[in-house]
Amino acid sequence: MRFYLSLWAGKLTVWSSRLFGWGGSSLPGRVARCLDPQVLRRLSRQVSGGNLMITGTNGKTTTAKMVAEVAAASGLRLTHNRAGANLITGLTTAYLQSASAGGRVGTDMGLLEVDEATVPRAAEEVAPKAMVVTNFFRDQLDRFGELEHTVRFIRRGLERMRPESVAVLNADDPLVANLGRTTPTRTLYYGIDVPGLGSREVDHTAEAKHCVVCGEPYQYDVYYYAHLGKFRCPRCGNARPDPQVVLTGLTSEGSRGSSLTVHTPAGEFEAHISIPGLYNVYNALAAAGAAYALGISLANIKAGLESFSSHFGRMEMISLGDKEVFLALVKNPVGFNEVIRTINETREQKTLLIAINDNYADGTDISWLWDVDFEMLVAGQDHVKSVVTSGQRAEDMALRLKYAGLDAGLLRVERDMKQALQMGLSSIGPGEILYVLPTYTAMLEMREILQKMGYARKFWEV
Repeated sequence: MRFYLSLWAGKLTVWSSRLFGWGGSSLPGRVARCLDPQVLRRLSRQVSGGNLMITGTNGKTTTAKMVAEVAAASGLRLTHNRAGANLITGLTTAYLQSASAGGRVGTDMGLLEVDEATVPRAAEEVAPKAMVVTNFFRDQLDRFGELEHTVRFIRRGLERMRPESVAVLNADDPLVANLGRTTPTRTLYYGIDVPGLGSREVDHTAEAKHCVVCGEPYQYDVYYYAHLGKFRCPRCGNARPDPQVVLTGLTSEGSRGSSLTVHTPAGEFEAHISIPGLYNVYNALAAAGAAYALGISLANIKAGLESFSSHFGRMEMISLGDKEVFLALVKNPVGFNEVIRTINETREQKTLLIAINDNYADGTDISWLWDVDFEMLVAGQDHVKSVVTSGQRAEDMALRLKYAGLDAGLLRVERDMKQALQMGLSSIGPGEILYVLPTYTAMLEMREILQKMGYARKFWEV
């Protein structure tokens, strides 16, 4: 009876939340778990094809959406926390939405984006068939502390998986790859091996500079970005493992995305992804690795990756009549740098709106802004028409840009997000793009403004 009360109360909360326009991505799970703490365990273990968890610092949502497209191409029915609510309450809500009034879950697969700190608990309750770990970068220091703390969360989650499960790991990240040395599960690595790609110069945002086994500085044959690359320890021999899912060819097509050649143990396939940036290439590799580990055919992996489109603030393009808004979530130095690098590839004049909040979901410590390479943006300021800073920490962002060397005549400060949006839009002409770079809660606020203007869908509809 406790289970059924929990189920019905949770589903009623979903319905009422949507009725009043609140979204209902976490509250229903919280309500249900108060009545029955075992509700997620009871529901999640019913899916016939098992559960896939995706975690890591960057790329969780995009990778999950790519896997969702692959699943759709395969005809699989999903339970998926599409709105990105990745704490334990959000995972519970996803299963409440999939369950019938009688408590039956008829989907073929669970696809769960999971917050790093939630991984141990989620792994215990959901019993995943596979877990993807994308990368480790400094992020939300007020929540996670230094990277070693975050890595411990993921390791504890892997230890709670069954031996027959699969850990899908990024071979090019030393911190992720090292998890494969101790995990009790089977491992499958993905990585890049494209001649001529990358650099011999270390990025200042690189984190894993010393061997996790003996402490000796790593030597790199190539850096792809930050500390991702081909690494080895000259003292103990700890080195990048050979990936089974490998990018062997890459053609960048600017803002139109990239064409990939991917080798797997089952053969090779070529695919085009519609979003730019090397970090999105890694997301596609992670999705391909996960799908391969779950036994999905290469034809369906290719079809899914090619049908994927940017969404919900992750390089999302929103049309506003004869103008467009390019919405790209930023949340840590490495991710911000890659967004700037992607925008810099466009040579036409650009207007940017950078919105920084410091709510709990953003990380209350914004000192990370000083580690972002805004100097890379300033180096191309001849192609910048104006930069508007907004959000709760608009002035802090403006100060950082001033110290980066941005021409003061290009900079405008407006804390109110709606006014900042109007200011940015007034700076661009027909056919031009306003580049909006917000932290998480600023992104939600911006999308709500665009939704009320009639240009964006509600987040649970995306």
